[in-house]
Amino acid sequence: MYRPPFSFSPKIIDGLTRVALLLGKVQTKGLSVPGPKLRKENQIRTIHSTLAIEGNTLSLNQITDVLEGKRVRGRANEILEVQNALKLYEQVRKLNPFDLKHFLKAHGILMKGLVNNPGKIRTKNVGIIKGKKVIHAAPSAKMVSEQMNKLFRWLKADVETHILLKSCIAHYEIEFIHPFMDGNGRIGRFWQSLILMELDPVFQYLPMESIIREQQEEYYQKLRQSDKEGASTVFIEFILGVIEQSLLELIEKSPTTINTQEHRLELARELFKGKKFSRKEYMNSMPEISTATASRDLKIWFDSGYIKRQGERNQTKYFFV
Repeated sequence: MYRPPFSFSPKIIDGLTRVALLLGKVQTKGLSVPGPKLRKENQIRTIHSTLAIEGNTLSLNQITDVLEGKRVRGRANEILEVQNALKLYEQVRKLNPFDLKHFLKAHGILMKGLVNNPGKIRTKNVGIIKGKKVIHAAPSAKMVSEQMNKLFRWLKADVETHILLKSCIAHYEIEFIHPFMDGNGRIGRFWQSLILMELDPVFQYLPMESIIREQQEEYYQKLRQSDKEGASTVFIEFILGVIEQSLLELIEKSPTTINTQEHRLELARELFKGKKFSRKEYMNSMPEISTATASRDLKIWFDSGYIKRQGERNQTKYFFV
């Protein structure tokens, strides 16, 4: 089966280990779904950073105003970029990260009103120019559809590559293939986060883009180096470091364990949205709670009308209303 080219390096193995350990801490502290204030703050930082990387000049305060529906003075296209990004982030739970049609739909939302034919694979050849020098010649237009189909077939079918690695590889491959005339950078960064959400819901709220923006030159340098080497290895090493930094920042901002019933309810709603789950599955998602606490939570939520149940005894399944 086709697999995008990369090789395991000691730095990649170390990066995977570090991220796994930090994810364990996030789950133990109950931070997979941060509180509302931190979620809003991180969403604003994410949108601000990913658009700033592409040249958007709106400030954090202006983006906050757009989010809150206030009038903002600024360039119409920059305001539209923010509005489109907000609409896309509202759709994250409805998008399948392994479906090419969903990828095209996401680009259509993100770039509506900003480019011709948003959500459509490009039909012209493109390159990235810095100054007078071409720093990336994307594959020819006639190859793009085949390459994107191969990438998404691999994302869906591959069961051997860890999802952390798959997200990094997908990010690089989207930038390399450059499937659209514009918007490739922001959709590539968004799509990595969407894939990572399959691993833990915290990645919906993690502002990795703000760290990429701080290291923007290195980000592009690693993309160019991977292009030159014909493999995404050095880019994976870099992005794993970005994920590690963003998880560390989240943990540092939330130093105490959050283990209230209200927070567990909020987290469970996110984790099991649209799904049936057992008491055991609920306990596995909350490693810090006991069997008695899990049973008490589920009883209180059932009595309060938050959840319904089907089956009896150890066959009981719950679902959120």
